Amino acid sequence: MEGEPTRIMLAVNQSTIKGYPHASISSSRAFEWTLQKIVRSNTSGFKFLFLHVQVPDEDGFDDVDSIFASPDDFKDLKQRDNARGLQLLEFFVNRCHEIGVACEAWLKKGDPTEVICHEVKRVQPDFLVVGSRGIGRFKRVFVGTVSEFCAKHAECPVITVKRTVDETPEDQVDD
Repeated sequence: MEGEPTRIMLAVNQSTIKGYPHASISSSRAFEWTLQKIVRSNTSGFKFLFLHVQVPDEDGFDDVDSIFASPDDFKDLKQRDNARGLQLLEFFVNRCHEIGVACEAWLKKGDPTEVICHEVKRVQPDFLVVGSRGIGRFKRVFVGTVSEFCAKHAECPVITVKRTVDETPEDQVDD
């Protein structure tokens, strides 16, 4: 619709190097690239929709030994995970407020590929921006790639933003 801001969904994740609450290199790069190349100075013409998908641990406990877990452990872990995810999203929301771009942010749990595509269908952004580690074919077989899956399956245009060479850690899988 005319007069409505362009809605940009940006899927973000935490750094595998620094952990929560730090954003991954790819997420930060995708956000900054979108600000510089698309939003530019037209801050009122855009709205960011930040999505962070938390991947549940296999047994749901992270650092807690599941043999000795109590009901309170589950509650504590859920609160801790939500707090970590919110801290990550806070980085992006604060940056938007600093420069005057409207935004929303939310957390979901599950497989990032499935959740991102589901949220795209539900929210219907104008386009999706995802960061990419730029890993090679061999490593992609073992670690997979969320950006490739989204490019193929999301029901909207997808922009994939690669890290620059100088931003890439020694091990490309790290982010």
